[in-house]
Amino acid sequence: MSFTDLFLIAVALSMDAFAVSVCKGLSVERLKPKYSLICGAYFGGFQALMPVVGFLLGYRFERFIVSVDHWIAFLLLAVIGGNMIKEALGKDEEESSDDFGFREMLPLAVATSIDALAVGITFAFLNVNITEAALLIGITTFTLSALGVVVGNVFGMKYKSKAELLGGAVLILIGLKILLEHMGILKL
Repeated sequence: MSFTDLFLIAVALSMDAFAVSVCKGLSVERLKPKYSLICGAYFGGFQALMPVVGFLLGYRFERFIVSVDHWIAFLLLAVIGGNMIKEALGKDEEESSDDFGFREMLPLAVATSIDALAVGITFAFLNVNITEAALLIGITTFTLSALGVVVGNVFGMKYKSKAELLGGAVLILIGLKILLEHMGILKL
């Protein structure tokens, strides 16, 4: 998997965390730099950890499913991307709190990183260097989440659904690329 593919996956995975960070930025009247750092640390940390956990799980079972790994990668990325698109197009309003404490941030960090766990499983089938991938995902998510707090505080909810929609589409396209490459239809 190329650096460009990994970077696009990192950005796509970061979109949920970015959207939640935008909501957190909306919830504060007076923006402090520590709010951006807290969101970045929680979301970036969990987004880096979860692919490693998924990779370890996937690596353990790789020999049993190596003949269908490209289909699994495609299906996981398509489902994750589809869910992101569904959320982006949904009409549900998300509640946001101005609390940046452990009890508020931990569930948000876990919830926004579940898709990274599934991507980590996919990485095991594709023999991705998990250390590089996890670092790239973590750093990208940290940066976008920290920026999301500022964006939310300044611009509001205007870009939330667009970010989720773009992230979902990117994941689906990367999954399709993996499938087509393994089937010999696409050669890049």
